[in-house]
Amino acid sequence: MGQDKLMAKIKAHESKIAKVAIVDIDGILRGKIVRKDKLLKSLKSGFNFCDVVFGWDANDAVYNNSPTTGLHTGYPDAFGMIDINTFREMAWENNMPFFLADFSNDRLKDICPRSLLKKVAQKATDMGFTPMFSIEFEWFNFQETPQSLAEKQHQSPKPLTPGMFGYSMLRLAQNHTFFDELFRNMENFGVPVEGLHTETGTGVMEAALSYAPIVEAADRGVLFKMGTKATAYKHHIIASFMAKWNANLPGCSGHIHQSLWDATQQRNLFAHESGMSDLMKHYLAGQLYALPYLLPMVAPTVNSYKRLAGGDWAPATLTWGFENRTTAWRIINNTPDATRIEGRTSGADVNPYLAMAAYLAAGLYGIEQKLALTLPPVEGNGYKEGAFVRFPLSLKEATQQMKASELPIQLLGEKFVQHFIATREWEYEQYQKQVSDWELRRYFEII
Repeated sequence: MGQDKLMAKIKAHESKIAKVAIVDIDGILRGKIVRKDKLLKSLKSGFNFCDVVFGWDANDAVYNNSPTTGLHTGYPDAFGMIDINTFREMAWENNMPFFLADFSNDRLKDICPRSLLKKVAQKATDMGFTPMFSIEFEWFNFQETPQSLAEKQHQSPKPLTPGMFGYSMLRLAQNHTFFDELFRNMENFGVPVEGLHTETGTGVMEAALSYAPIVEAADRGVLFKMGTKATAYKHHIIASFMAKWNANLPGCSGHIHQSLWDATQQRNLFAHESGMSDLMKHYLAGQLYALPYLLPMVAPTVNSYKRLAGGDWAPATLTWGFENRTTAWRIINNTPDATRIEGRTSGADVNPYLAMAAYLAAGLYGIEQKLALTLPPVEGNGYKEGAFVRFPLSLKEATQQMKASELPIQLLGEKFVQHFIATREWEYEQYQKQVSDWELRRYFEII
C-alpha cells in the first residue's frame, strides 16, 4: 500500500486514537496513545519522546553510568520518526491503529536498537545482499494476572497446564480459545505465525514466525511478544518470555534463522549443491569468530546464562553442525530456498533488533574478511563436556569480554557499544545487590 493510500486509510479509520511505540535497549515496547490528528501530523513531521526510554532499565531504574543520557543531561526530548510502513491494527483493541517509531534521524540513532539494525541491514544492502531472517519463541503460560503475581511476589506461579507434554494435541484442545485467538490476532496484526505447538514443560508453547527482510523480522519479534502478552491478559493468563524461570524445567529459546538473498530476493545465496555456498561458509565463520565478543546482545540478562548452563537444548559452545540441535549453529539445507543458519544460543528474553544486528554484523565481517570455516561440524553430542570452547558463563564475564575487544566498536560503532556495555554492567550490578532465596536457605541458620 502506497503512502497516500495509507494516509487516506488512517484518516478514514473509525478509531479516533492510535498507539505509537519505540523499542528500548531491553527489547521492551515503550509508547503512548495519541489522538488521530496528532498522529497524522507526527507521520509527516516526527514527534518528541523523552530520552529516558534509553536511560533506564527494565524496571524503570535510571542508569547512573551511561555517557549518552542520564541525570547529567536532564533527560531532554529526542526526535523520533514514525515508520509508516509499520502500520498495523490491534485486533485485541478494536483494531486500533498501531505504529513503530525509531530515532534514525536523531542524536539517539547510535543507541536506538531499531536504528542500529537498520544501519547494519543497509551495509548488507550495499554489499548486494538482502538479509532474510525469522525468529521462533518458546514461552511459559501461567494462570495468573499481574495483580495475583504481584501479591505472591512472583513466587510459585500456577502453570497453565501440568506435566511435560511436547507436541500435545490434547493441551492445544484444552486451551484452544486462547491459542486460536492468538493465532488469529497475530495474523491480523501482520505477524504471521507458521506454526504453534506445545513444548516440553508445564504450560510452555513455541511459535515460529514467518521469515521476512531483517528489520521487518525484528519488528515481528517484538510485536509477537506484545501481542501474545496482550491476548493472554484477556484470558487471565500471564505469558512469560523469561529465559529460565525454573531451575528444574527447560529454558525458553529465541532461535534466529538467517539467510542472505540477492538484491531481488529471488535467489538464496546460501544454497549450493554441496550443501553450503562459499558465501555461507564465510558468513558462518564470521559468527564463530565474532559472536563471543557480542554475546550480551544475544544473551542480554543475568537470567540468560542460567539457560546456558549446559545441555537443556541451549548450546553455549563454539559449535556448528548439519541438522544438529545440540550445536550453537544449526545448518538447515534440505531445500535450496530453505537453506539457512539457525542461531540457537539466543533465548526468548532477547531484544530481536540487537540479536539480529549482532548475528548479521558478525556474518558480514566473515564475508568481508573472507574468513575460512576451519572448525569442523559436530556430529553427535554438542554438549559433550570439555570437548568444545565455551562462551562466557555469566553476564558479567560476557560484558567484560565485549568491553575488552575492539571488534564490537568496529562492527557497531563506539557510541552504541559504550552505552550498551554500560547498561549491561548496570544490569549485573543490580543483581549483585540482591539476596536470593537460595542464599537464605543455604546460609541463614547453618553457616
